[in-house]
Amino acid sequence: MAKTPKAKKSASHDLNGGDNFTRWLVAGMVGLVLIVAVAFSLFSNRTDTAATLPSTVKQSDGYGISFNSGIKPIVDIWEDFQCPVCKNFESVIGDYLNQLIVEKKVNVIFHTLSFIGDESILAANAAACASDEDKFLPFHALLYQTQSAKENTGLWNANTLLELGKQVGATSEKFTSCVNKGTYAAWVSNVASDGAKKNVNSTPTVFINGVEIDRKTQYFDLAAFKAALVAGGLKE
Repeated sequence: MAKTPKAKKSASHDLNGGDNFTRWLVAGMVGLVLIVAVAFSLFSNRTDTAATLPSTVKQSDGYGISFNSGIKPIVDIWEDFQCPVCKNFESVIGDYLNQLIVEKKVNVIFHTLSFIGDESILAANAAACASDEDKFLPFHALLYQTQSAKENTGLWNANTLLELGKQVGATSEKFTSCVNKGTYAAWVSNVASDGAKKNVNSTPTVFINGVEIDRKTQYFDLAAFKAALVAGGLKE
């Protein structure tokens, strides 16, 4: 009879030991996840200072393609050319915003992100190549017009992007070489790094004078978007 309690005590000790092991295992896994997360964060925030920049880009503008620097309001648009919601934003706001750019009434900075995949990188690079030819705005619009219903289908490659370039008048040898060689691929990565530093985690994300506009009411309502620009200093 005296041995029974000992047996129970021994069993209890083994169970506690198993719990301790489990706790250590879980703690170790959590620690590993945190290490990986920190490493990913550090990697995503790295900037290639040697990256070739498009002629319309300044590091001080978050590596964005800028029109009419030095005036207000300042509109920062963070977008991914494969993003269907970005296409919706472009369809509602694009023509109006392009008109303001041409009239030099607003400083618009386009930040071309690439989190959706390789074709986002190819499209962003080609858009930067087009900006060197002063064809960014029509090329930008055409990319959204030809956006695939699904992501990374192979629709956008060097050949198809060069064909889009022809449609907007970007036909120089420089443009062709830029698209084929991925001249601005490192710059595209820098845009992503800057977006991570600014906690931009969805597209589109739009700021006016550094303040994000209301996603529910001002992204897809032209009148509300105009009102936000006027409040930001636009003189129509």
